[in-house]
Parts: sequence; structure tokens; C-alpha cells
Amino acid sequence: MWKNKKISVIFPTYNEKKSIKTSINDFFSSGYIDEIIVVNNNAAYGTSKEVSKTKAKEVYEHKQGYGHAIRKGLKFASGDYIILAEPDGTFLGRDIIKLLAYSDDFDVVFGSRTSRNLIWEGANIGFFIKWGNVFIAKLMELLYNTSILTDVGCTMRLIKRSVLQKIEPYFTIGGSHFGVEMMLLIIKKNINFMEIPLNYKKRVGKSSVTGSKIKAFLLGLVMIGFIIKNKFRKLR
Repeated sequence: MWKNKKISVIFPTYNEKKSIKTSINDFFSSGYIDEIIVVNNNAAYGTSKEVSKTKAKEVYEHKQGYGHAIRKGLKFASGDYIILAEPDGTFLGRDIIKLLAYSDDFDVVFGSRTSRNLIWEGANIGFFIKWGNVFIAKLMELLYNTSILTDVGCTMRLIKRSVLQKIEPYFTIGGSHFGVEMMLLIIKKNINFMEIPLNYKKRVGKSSVTGSKIKAFLLGLVMIGFIIKNKFRKLR
């Protein structure tokens, strides 16, 4: 709870069996989280058993993809403020307070993993991924003449339910660039937002996307194309 507002966290999971229990407990230990919704997106065998050892609620989404998982989680989250994150050990539960502090002035708070002093040893945010995200973020910032952005790939963010209701009908993406679609909808709807730096740690296990430089590069191209195309597309 934050100033009488209920706080929900959504954790999509696919390959996080070894880290999900620790991540859930870490986020609950912040003292602000009322519920955690774990979206099992065809997750590794044994993931459900680990979730059952915690206070989190597990739901299932069989359509494969980050966007499908988040969109399913949003339907089950009951909080006034909803925080998206990942249970792979890269994010810290204590950074919840940063998002909540800025929520007093902004409807959406995006995280950024590009602050050098907050990147932990071993984190998968080397030169290629870091500056690729910065480049795409600056492209978005330039084309849409919006507030400062440095990271389009950070999956930890906060959104108020009242704002979610304004953009949710426009969601179309089920894949890995869902986060970019959400950002563009927030910009196009003139919703006030802020980006803040977060801690970013070494992942437990290997990511199915950024664990491969080729997949990360191809995803970057998809994001760039999506950003440019939507500059000239009206919301319907």
C-alpha cells in the first residue's frame, strides 16, 4: 500500500524457475506490495512449484510472448498502481520506492538501466545493448518531441490504473516489443511520465531474447520500424 493506494506487481515468467521465488519474496519485502501476479507463459517445468511457496498468485497465458503475458496479468491485477517487472533477479524490490515516490507527480514512471553507477557486475547491459537502447530511445524522443528517454527495453515501470484504462484498448502487440507500444501510446495520449534510473543486476539464467546478440539486434530493428511507422499512424 502507498498512501492508501493498492499496489500490484506483474511478473511474466518463462525461464525464471531458479530466481522466481527469491524475486517474489524480495519485492514483497519492500513493504509496499499488496499482490504479485505471476503470469506463467509456458514456463519451465517446476516454476509453478516455486511460485506456490510464496504469497504470489499464478495465472496462465498459453499464447507465447512477453506482450501476451503482460496483457493477461493486467486483467488480473487489482491495484490502483500497477508495477511491471521481471522475476529474473535483475531488478531489486527496494527500487519500488523510487517508482512510488515519482508517482506522486507522474501517472507513469519508466525505469532505465543505463546509469553506469547502478549497473552491477555481470549485468547483461554491455556496450551493444546499452547504447542500442539509448539510440532507439533518443529516436523516439526526437520523432515524438517528448521528455528525456534513455532506455526502451527496461521492463520495470509503474502505471496508474486510471491511465491504463485509457491505453489498454489500443494494445495490439503480443511479442517482445510490447513495452515500446505501451510507451508510444502513453506519449500519443499526452500522459505525463518520468524516466528514472534503477539498479540492474546479473540475470539468473539466460534470457530467451537478450541472451543472444543476434536476437537482440533483430528486436532492435523491429522496435525502430515500429516507432517510425507509428509516427504517422493515428489511434483508432
